[in-house]
Amino acid sequence: MRYLLIDRIIEWQLGDRMKGIKNVAMSEDFLEFHFPKKPIMPGVLLLEAFAQLAGWLEAASSDFENWFLITKIYSCKFYGFAFPGDQVELEVQLNPESTSERKKYAAIARVEGKKKIAVDFEGELISLRDIEDVAEQRRFFQVLTRE
Repeated sequence: MRYLLIDRIIEWQLGDRMKGIKNVAMSEDFLEFHFPKKPIMPGVLLLEAFAQLAGWLEAASSDFENWFLITKIYSCKFYGFAFPGDQVELEVQLNPESTSERKKYAAIARVEGKKKIAVDFEGELISLRDIEDVAEQRRFFQVLTRE
């Protein structure tokens, strides 16, 4: 199963930062067992959403040549949960210490303006064409950005 965890990209500056939205729907299959009778979006899926958002930033910033793969988490702090019906606002910001091979990001997620998770992570860039059809990803980006 493949989780696409960014429902919309609302703002971006190429090579710098990106904001996106994840709508947590009660029908998401991961909520069935996490946790029974108390559905909460798993924190690891919020981390994956940050990785995907960083991937979209790297793709858009490189004319869809690159994609981002997370390799290391330096810090991760949870401040609350994301529940069904929540709209999670995600933001990734490129760290100035990044290099062309190793990218570092600071990320934060909020629900109704309240911080839910803050993360500092790094990863490597890979060729987007090695994992996806580039033309299809360009079209998908247009859907996500409403362009």
